[in-house]
Amino acid sequence: MLRTKIAGMGYYVPEKVVTNFDLMKMMDTSDEWIQERSGIIERRYAKKHEETTSTMGAAAARMAMDSCGVNPEEIDFIIFATLSPDYFFPGCGVLAQRALGISKKEIPALDIRNQCSGFIYGLEVADQFIKTGKYKNILLIASELQSHGLDFTTRGRNVSVLFGDGAGAVLLQPTEDDGKGILTTHLHSDGTEAEVLSLINPGSHSGYHLGKEQFGYPDIEYGGAFITDKMFNEHMLFPQMDGQAVFKKAVTKFPEVIHEALKAAGYSTQDVKLVIPHQANLRISQFVQRLLRLTDDQMYNNIQKYGNTTAASIPIAMCEAKQEGRFAEGDLVCLAAFGSGFTWASALIRF
Repeated sequence: MLRTKIAGMGYYVPEKVVTNFDLMKMMDTSDEWIQERSGIIERRYAKKHEETTSTMGAAAARMAMDSCGVNPEEIDFIIFATLSPDYFFPGCGVLAQRALGISKKEIPALDIRNQCSGFIYGLEVADQFIKTGKYKNILLIASELQSHGLDFTTRGRNVSVLFGDGAGAVLLQPTEDDGKGILTTHLHSDGTEAEVLSLINPGSHSGYHLGKEQFGYPDIEYGGAFITDKMFNEHMLFPQMDGQAVFKKAVTKFPEVIHEALKAAGYSTQDVKLVIPHQANLRISQFVQRLLRLTDDQMYNNIQKYGNTTAASIPIAMCEAKQEGRFAEGDLVCLAAFGSGFTWASALIRF
């Protein structure tokens, strides 16, 4: 039986480092306040007019392909996960395809919108295609450029201090080694509290979910619902979050989905070399670590220097952890994510 292995991995983060002290110049905040609530010290921001979600994703993809000796024309499927695409449409998958010069074969490109869980959702999709023999070289990219859409005033500080830009990618191939590769994946969602962590406007909802009165729609029969003067003037075009609600749900679902993966494969936390969680908040990761009774050596965090890079956080962290020697061939690694939707997911991989 075929399994899916991670043959190559890569990541890209912009050169520009933005510290908490830099943000203090734009809003009423402090290094102590940010670190206490999130553990973040700095993050990376993309160069305006020079870097995009798709170009950063392509850079990470090149590194992933180079690491395993695969050239662009050997790719037969692209999966791209992001919540911050270059355009509303077309998606970043085809833009990355163009940037990588994959032009001789008209391969499919699939875009995934599962926010913080997007990379693991993409991993399961790729796993199914590889196990059935449909594709042999799948490029899974997760990339985010969030800094262009944040509110850099005191009004928006609760969200804006958390997020950064970056990209990660993996090259997935089949293997006949039954003890290697992706052992199990688990995906979940619950849309009951979808707006708790969200970017509501602009959009095509026309006030259906939350009531039309608050958005200032003009009294015209057609159009006028995607974006309004009120949305612009009252700063409704930025992400919003109920941080306490997200924290409460995350520290419940992270352990659940990690245990689910371990149980499905017949392992316990003692068997895991490394857990790589979505880098949402260092305080969440530390809380989950205590609940699972993991040692410091078993938990990987790099949010301190990159902030929350949403879908890209797991592949960036996985690539760095590999470079640092935190896991090696034969080790058992668990990936886990929780985020907007709510969605949550896990994957157990034998490298």
